[in-house]
Amino acid sequence: MNVTKAAVVGAGTMGGEIAFVIASAGIPVLLKDVDQKFVDHGIDKATELLDRALAKEKIDEAGKAHVLSLITGTLDYDGFGDVDFVIEAVPERMAIKQSVFADLDAATPGHAILASNTSALSIDEIGAATTRPDKVVGFHFFYPASFSKLVEVIEGASTSPETSIAAANFAQTIKKSPITCADAPGFVVNRILTASLGEMFRAADDHDLSPAQMDAAVVSLKTAPAGPATLTDTLGLDTVLHVMEHLNAELGDTFYVAPKLKELVEAGKLGAKTGSGFYDPAGQPGELPEVDGALAGELALRSGLRALVEAILIVEEAVGNAREVDLGMMMGAGIVPGPLAQADAMGLDNALAALTHAETQWGEGFKAPTLLKRLVAQGRTGKAAGQGFFAYPQPAEGDQAEVVLFEKRGPVGVAWLKAKPVNPISAELVRDLEIVYDRAEADPEIKSLVIASANTAIFSAGANLKAFAGYTPEDVGAAIDATNAIFRKIETGRLTTIAAVNGGAFGGGCELSMSCNVRLAGESATFGQPEINLGIIPGFGGSQRLPRLVGKAAAFEIIAGGENISAWRALEIGLVSEVLPDHELFDAAIALGEQLAGQPQAAIQQIKGLLDDPTLEAGIQRERDAFVAAVDSPDGREGVAAFLEKRAPKFTQ
Repeated sequence: MNVTKAAVVGAGTMGGEIAFVIASAGIPVLLKDVDQKFVDHGIDKATELLDRALAKEKIDEAGKAHVLSLITGTLDYDGFGDVDFVIEAVPERMAIKQSVFADLDAATPGHAILASNTSALSIDEIGAATTRPDKVVGFHFFYPASFSKLVEVIEGASTSPETSIAAANFAQTIKKSPITCADAPGFVVNRILTASLGEMFRAADDHDLSPAQMDAAVVSLKTAPAGPATLTDTLGLDTVLHVMEHLNAELGDTFYVAPKLKELVEAGKLGAKTGSGFYDPAGQPGELPEVDGALAGELALRSGLRALVEAILIVEEAVGNAREVDLGMMMGAGIVPGPLAQADAMGLDNALAALTHAETQWGEGFKAPTLLKRLVAQGRTGKAAGQGFFAYPQPAEGDQAEVVLFEKRGPVGVAWLKAKPVNPISAELVRDLEIVYDRAEADPEIKSLVIASANTAIFSAGANLKAFAGYTPEDVGAAIDATNAIFRKIETGRLTTIAAVNGGAFGGGCELSMSCNVRLAGESATFGQPEINLGIIPGFGGSQRLPRLVGKAAAFEIIAGGENISAWRALEIGLVSEVLPDHELFDAAIALGEQLAGQPQAAIQQIKGLLDDPTLEAGIQRERDAFVAAVDSPDGREGVAAFLEKRAPKFTQ
């Protein structure tokens, strides 16, 4: 869905920042509240953010004026009749949110998506106040919304897949990175953070530590950039207490509610918003005291292991998958690497042993999840073993190519894409992909080849447009020819090829996956051919393979619409053959490769030949010529330039 007009209800600091983010993406936005002073505050916040950008020379006065012109303050719903996407950012009280959603249900068109910025409340309960719960979704920004890249897209039981993917697409349009999760207490990031934060408070209470001593313990080991008391002062003691109490009520006493925190809130000391909290002035601890190293180590260990338990339970309970958990913690909390990747690095067997010991010392909050025990029992003990929560390359002996690694697992070869930062389909990747394919094909023991990403967050973001910006039409044509040559080899050569798609497969990345004989997708996978948004068209076979796989109508919608589709939609239309939990994707791809390697290979080759469309070569040639013409057109040149300059394109044709 193309969002041409948005709205934000609730013009507090968060609402003002959200309106700023939307307007900065070039989308008109209404900013509503019940009192003009609140609306003015929200617009003042957006103005303040623009002034900062102006001071840093990121925009000029004209740019500032343009963004402000896109924000319209209002006290009523009169202008909501043509909005496409609404974000509610009112106080965290269910009755207030349900009242707002009932009003929005009546004031907005039937196609509009109604989103809540709630940090903990149930999307299902909020959606129940409307006649369209299928179009209600969580859309949780992290503070400050103007800076933090993460948005949690929360699916209620009634939220339709179309609504969820439209929300994720909108998040990307406003230059945010979405993760998707189920409607469960705390969602992903707040559940993990609250578990970790609460355990630090519990440990401090166990040892009768002051707020300053607790902060000193954390800061001394660089566990976090700020201590828990300082952080809570910044976030707001009432906000943190609300989430703690909510998760304690929903998930039990493993989520600790700090008595001191409750005491301060009852006294009206809420942190930065009131000027005092754990510290006075709030968030200013001064010089921190000395702290015993062993004590600091205990706080760090307890908080880290509690975070790991909740991270694993989120995957085990299907609230979110492994990619979403780690990406959420990296982008929303600055924990790099994420907790699951950290566990893979330390060894899951070691993590299991640490939790077993911690449970005897500190209680049921450290009980090892079943999923962790299962992975260890399978021998999937982490990075050193090649697989844990994520899969890791185990390169074969001998020389390796630069941006594609070769691995051999019995009759299955693996081509690992490892081009930084997001596996762009570049001349280097194309070269190395051919080197690895030829190496695998030359080995008579190898019958199947899995193409996978060594980047746990993404399969491939598509073509390297920086290179195209300096290419002549002849250079573009030569690059397309080289890419199409290896893609056709992957498609028709001796090896049965399997794409294991994790995260995004966009543009050329989607086209690479389509050149494989089979595509398996992780639950986090998204597919798209976004070239139309740059004024160009697919250039590596997308316009030819996609309609052959999913039909002309679905292919036209994907290519002409330029929006991403989810793994589940890809399964529905036949783009992929199976969708798996992310942590099971690579195992499934290897297992399928072994199964197909055991089939009579002469028959496999006959099947590949029979299924290959004899008109494909001619179609790819037509696409190649059309792509060169599109890239060399005024709109194509403008679209590529706008992408590289990180601005909206201005098409003329």
